[in-house]
Amino acid sequence: MSPEEILSTYGPRESMEYDVVVVGGGPGGLSTAIRLKQLAAEKGTDVSVVVLEKGGEPGAHILSGAIMDPKALTELFPNWKELGAPLNQPVTDDAWSFLSETGATRTPGIFLPECAQNHGNYILSLSNFTRWLAQQAENLGVEIFPGFTAAEVLYNDDGSVKGVATGNMGVGKDGEPTENFQLGMELHGKYTVFAEGARGHLGKQLIAKFKLDEGRDPQTYGIGIKEVWEIDPSRHTPGFVMHTAGWPMNNDTYGGAFMYHMEDNKIAIGYVVGLDYANPWLSPFEEFQRWKTHNNIKWYFTNDKGEVNAKRIGYGARAITAGGMMSLPKTVFPGGALVGCDAGYLNVSRIKGSHAAIKTGMLAAEAAYDAVVAGRQHDELSAYPEAFEASWLHAELNKSRNFKSWFKKGLTVATLMNGFEQFVLRGHIPWTLRRDKADHTYLKPAADCPKIDYPKPDGKLTFDRLSSVFISNTNHEENQPAHLTLKDASVPVSINLAKFAGPESRYCPAGVYEFVKNEDNSDRLQINAQNCVHCKTCDIKDPTQNIVWVTPEGGGGPNYTGM
Repeated sequence: MSPEEILSTYGPRESMEYDVVVVGGGPGGLSTAIRLKQLAAEKGTDVSVVVLEKGGEPGAHILSGAIMDPKALTELFPNWKELGAPLNQPVTDDAWSFLSETGATRTPGIFLPECAQNHGNYILSLSNFTRWLAQQAENLGVEIFPGFTAAEVLYNDDGSVKGVATGNMGVGKDGEPTENFQLGMELHGKYTVFAEGARGHLGKQLIAKFKLDEGRDPQTYGIGIKEVWEIDPSRHTPGFVMHTAGWPMNNDTYGGAFMYHMEDNKIAIGYVVGLDYANPWLSPFEEFQRWKTHNNIKWYFTNDKGEVNAKRIGYGARAITAGGMMSLPKTVFPGGALVGCDAGYLNVSRIKGSHAAIKTGMLAAEAAYDAVVAGRQHDELSAYPEAFEASWLHAELNKSRNFKSWFKKGLTVATLMNGFEQFVLRGHIPWTLRRDKADHTYLKPAADCPKIDYPKPDGKLTFDRLSSVFISNTNHEENQPAHLTLKDASVPVSINLAKFAGPESRYCPAGVYEFVKNEDNSDRLQINAQNCVHCKTCDIKDPTQNIVWVTPEGGGGPNYTGM
């Protein structure tokens, strides 16, 4: 049965009414809800707010480096230290290095532009921070529904957003309701705020429907892959932050790595690859594994004998927005708004987005509160983008508006020009670079590109995808329709495999896609949806845009702790 047939057979759905419905229980969505309740308490007017979170609990699907600039958090909770926010490890030292295959060159601190400096910031687990933020929201009276996916946008007769419907539960692989079937429910709001993170499923639909990206540059993304390790105390420097560029990738590919020394002898390491890369043989996951074998990096995982004595305790992956100001869509439409990475507010020059998510959530909340109190509903919250344009966040993003675009001219030119713009011009830039191509259009035919041979994992320092997914605590109810859907089932073999050597088997960091042989020796694409960590890379990078990520049952996917 199709979802429409299920609804006509088992419907209508139950509905609940709220002043504001928030989709996504990350920093952006929770800050929206918190600020609404703060304003209601300050001004003695009740506002009903609900937050939907597709993960099993808030923080389960949150992944970031993460270094947080506490500026927005301090505006939201001036007393966050007293409230026990888990920002315990201040940054103590910044290192930016350019790697060659055998060596490394560290940039002297005096040459680091402001955007590359992290004094005053904190290394933290964003998943743990999000759990704390959810607790603060509940303390203020916010209703949070974890394990519920917002699967569909609902519209009023006039085309404005009415709210969302949650996904059905207990539908089998064949599309038929099982004994555990439960019809989704409708959540109606005077305003609906979408805070789903990068490449949000519903955000993508809203941008297309309301043409919110008209006149903007296409959004560009990176895939961030991360591990958490426990290392030898003698190799651990709490608060030390390292970023690297260069090896193992070539100069034409945007990306780099990070290592953040957290509390308790733990380090967070990760690798970001721009999804506008051209060579279909490239595998971001393998590049990350290879990076760890560099002598300057491997040292942190070994003892004096060179033996690996560190333990990997966490793994995850997530797409990030990198287009910045020039790719920012219009963020309001009749009945709703986009906040955080659902809109693309991440500051790629600072490699930070959480402060932007918190700030835009607060600004959207203030606009929504004023509208609700004034008796308005389902119109455009124009006060939100106006407030953003007058904010410190707008000024911050404007300074780095060219950052990602320079990398289309190679690492050397990008380093020099970004250094010039940020260090010499101090962000007062008289020119603007524009982009006109989406990430999926950059792949070249496999025959035109050098094949990349990656070393086999050793299971100590370097690993394969499946053992990595295992420690991400990823799980999906097996008997459910695949949430990774194909518009045309023939395309993966006839185009993607034939022309691009099946890039989905390499750009996916979770081993979801693999090409296997049929009995007659023909090829087919096998989709292991159970492995999916909800990173959205496939939805972004598929060269034919044939793969569409849709919401699985609520509660499925990764369950990150300490990430």
